[in-house]
Amino acid sequence: MQFSCNGAQVEVDAGPGESLLSALREQLGIVSPKDGCAPQGQCGCCTVLVDGAARVACVTPVARVAGRSVTTVEGLADSVRDSLAARFVATGGSQCGFCTPGILMRAAALAAKGKSGRTDLDRALAAHLCRCTGWQTVYEALERSDQPETVGRGAGAQRAELEGDGPQQVAPGIPLGDGGFADDRAPRDALVAVPLPPGSAAPSVEAVGMQWVVAESLLEARALAGKVQGRRTTVDPRPPLAVPPSDAGGVRLATGWVEPAYLEPDASWCAPGGEPATPLANGGAFGGKVSSPVAHAARALADQLGRTVRVVFAREDVVRLGPKRPPIAAVARFDDGRITMRGVAIGDLAPFVAPVAWPYRIEELGDWSSATAPGPATAPTLRAVGLAERAVLLEGALHEAGVDRSSIVGDERGAAVLLDSCTAVASGALAGARVRCGEAGVVEGVEVRIAAGDPLDAVVLRSYAIGAAHMALGWVLTEGLAVDASTGEIHDLTIRSFGILRAKDTPPIHVEIVDDPGAPRARSSDAVFASVAAATWNAITDADGSRPEAFPARGTRAARALRS
Repeated sequence: MQFSCNGAQVEVDAGPGESLLSALREQLGIVSPKDGCAPQGQCGCCTVLVDGAARVACVTPVARVAGRSVTTVEGLADSVRDSLAARFVATGGSQCGFCTPGILMRAAALAAKGKSGRTDLDRALAAHLCRCTGWQTVYEALERSDQPETVGRGAGAQRAELEGDGPQQVAPGIPLGDGGFADDRAPRDALVAVPLPPGSAAPSVEAVGMQWVVAESLLEARALAGKVQGRRTTVDPRPPLAVPPSDAGGVRLATGWVEPAYLEPDASWCAPGGEPATPLANGGAFGGKVSSPVAHAARALADQLGRTVRVVFAREDVVRLGPKRPPIAAVARFDDGRITMRGVAIGDLAPFVAPVAWPYRIEELGDWSSATAPGPATAPTLRAVGLAERAVLLEGALHEAGVDRSSIVGDERGAAVLLDSCTAVASGALAGARVRCGEAGVVEGVEVRIAAGDPLDAVVLRSYAIGAAHMALGWVLTEGLAVDASTGEIHDLTIRSFGILRAKDTPPIHVEIVDDPGAPRARSSDAVFASVAAATWNAITDADGSRPEAFPARGTRAARALRS
């Protein structure tokens, strides 16, 4: 079958099940369109132009583009492509860069139609997900009319690496999809291995304690495995743990299973006797890939089979096999200069008992115990695990007790960032946050202050802060997975079922970077996440005016407005 791709006639095999995305990536080697959720068609990472109109390639059969014109970022006019890339770098509208090529293609289609208003952008971005940036910097990039200088920023990369705990680039090629992602660089003649889904009887090979279906192509491997299709349940997520009893009052909170929701699915590849490609090519996946088996599996399978092997997770595999934020149930109270917390958490307790340099002159007494419940694995490495939960409880108890934070702040740095809540990470970065709700209880804006030492690159630091604030709002209000309480099976396997805030629903987020002499401090976005989550919990109320006792707090007016 023939069609025009970026101005040249190409010929591909249009066999059964072959999507346009598969033809582009697997047959033509054009990897700027990304596979974030195929074949769900819900993340927008694979968006291309077909006869000038934006189309999601993973749900477009390649047979439908016979004789038509397909354009990827490589086929855009140089002026359009370079301008979009420069604007996204200039605003921090691209971090890992996995979702951005699809957004750029959607933007190019809008621009060709002369549509640039906020309503047009809202509608266009509704087809996309971005986990890194919190959307605000994406809007800023798309609404710019100037042509920023197209250069890379080494200091920006340094700041990004401090925030994300992984290699990171800040350069014009990143928004265009050239982040060096493992599956983009994998040889297309390699064997492909995918995890054996539950209930599948496909022939498989064992490696690193898992069963893998191996075939000559990704399409064939997934067809043989009987790929588990994404589904979305109508059941609301519920916390699996009960809050411990307390006769002394205080604030109570139970949280549920939360998907880290990084957009690049786990992938690696390896030649026999070689070193496997890292699944962390351009970003840290919020700590979600620290324990990923893909690199070890690629090496083991390559050595076992004597050929180069690609290991590729589908979105459903990421949800089934990847670690989640550990649920907790806890109560906290403030009394006579002391915060007392009593709680249980699923998984590793280390983040919940580690010392935290709170910027307040108070004492924290914690009594945490480990709990088990049917459900997915958890990870202590995810963004601000332990820190955020304790910050939410601490700030909630102070708020409930009516404590004036300014009377207990212990140093000038804490005072400099103090808004409604303040927290600290082990490396010393500080953040404060305020969440404003209107008369209808809807979140109308978020203010953030950061003290992170030398910012290195204020644009990148601000982008990470906005992204962390967006994630914190979602954690408190909308994000969660429905998990069967008896079997532990995850019912929500589609990327849209995670509850991530949509672009148009994200409130304005104002970030102020305060003067903080000294060396750059890492993980300031962890402090932002924790402080925004705490400020959000203190700002919202249930329908009866009470403080919600569970995350996601979907019964609040703020959450209902976001989900309408």
